Amino acid sequence: MSKRGKKYTEAQELIGADEYSLADAVDKVIETSKTSFDSSVELHMALGIDPSKGDQLVRGTVTLPHGTGKKLRIAAFVPQDKVKEAEDAGAALVGSEELIDKIQKSGKCDFDIAVATPDMMRFLGKVAKILGPKGLMPNPKNETVTPDPANVIKELSQGKVSFRNDDGGNMHQVIGKVSFGKDALLENAEAYLAIIKKNKPSSSKGVFLKKVVLCSSMGPSVRVKI
Repeated sequence: MSKRGKKYTEAQELIGADEYSLADAVDKVIETSKTSFDSSVELHMALGIDPSKGDQLVRGTVTLPHGTGKKLRIAAFVPQDKVKEAEDAGAALVGSEELIDKIQKSGKCDFDIAVATPDMMRFLGKVAKILGPKGLMPNPKNETVTPDPANVIKELSQGKVSFRNDDGGNMHQVIGKVSFGKDALLENAEAYLAIIKKNKPSSSKGVFLKKVVLCSSMGPSVRVKI
């Protein structure tokens, strides 16, 4: 096991083993962030679900009021008559079959998320094995397959994120940067927690939010009172 650095150890001592209110946890994360760069702030949750059961998946979308601090590179797979509006909305890559062919030949995906109109999905099947494993395949369930791509592109640029539990029944989400300050980080965290609670599966029994922690990049975890 690698030895923790001095800064990490000092930060951990500031936190201790206590649990904090969400507001105080945000304070602690900011206080203990010791990196030379603008650290991301992450929210992690362990849920009381059985991820092997299809009716207990937790997935959806939420718009974080202050975004994540990351500028998304968005690809839009659209017919010719929607190219300009997708470009104007902020998509970095826009095209139809020619863009799909380019991805198929190169095997590379130079974007963070993809949006597509329904009529483009039959063509995207050619690159499903490239996009799918990277989580980049447009999907109606996270609203990235849409007849109105320009609107979705704008929403994504303004802080809309998709969420889905992992195989262990956990959720992980970047909720901003340390430089956002307490108020913005707290509002983002509250928005994310609210939508997760709202999406509790009806078949999930017992405690739903089993554990909630906040942390910054390379910083110690801060337990949040549930």
